[in-house]
Amino acid sequence: MREALDPQRIAEAVRDTMFANDRASQGLGLRIDAIGPGTATLSMTVREDMLNGFDICHGGFVTTLADSCFAFACNSHNEMTVASGFAIDLVAPSRLGDVLTARASETSLAGRTGVYDIRITNQRDELVAVFRGRSYRMKGRPVVADLPLPG
Repeated sequence: MREALDPQRIAEAVRDTMFANDRASQGLGLRIDAIGPGTATLSMTVREDMLNGFDICHGGFVTTLADSCFAFACNSHNEMTVASGFAIDLVAPSRLGDVLTARASETSLAGRTGVYDIRITNQRDELVAVFRGRSYRMKGRPVVADLPLPG
């Protein structure tokens, strides 16, 4: 039996492993600002190639930031977890140069399913979007093979 590790250290190891293989997040310039058991904070600077025809950040990029934040939070326990669905409400536009920050928190985790809430704000701490993700855990499948599974 593997020795128990601190949940924070497990979350950090999962972050490192996931990000090393996450070409989408890397390609968009996403930064992982914080990670913890069931939580994550990611940020992204709105670039020229992220603007739509109205010169505001395309909602798909805001959604991708939130979805990546969701993925890091729900996998932080070291059990492979995927999205089973999500909803997003875009409440304010973001523009070229804005720094968007997504903060995920674990609202519920029971059995194989979880619910995560993500708030996306800009550099002025103004709300840009709210996202709720539903997750499904693949029992017995670690993200990092040499780390213990939860429970």
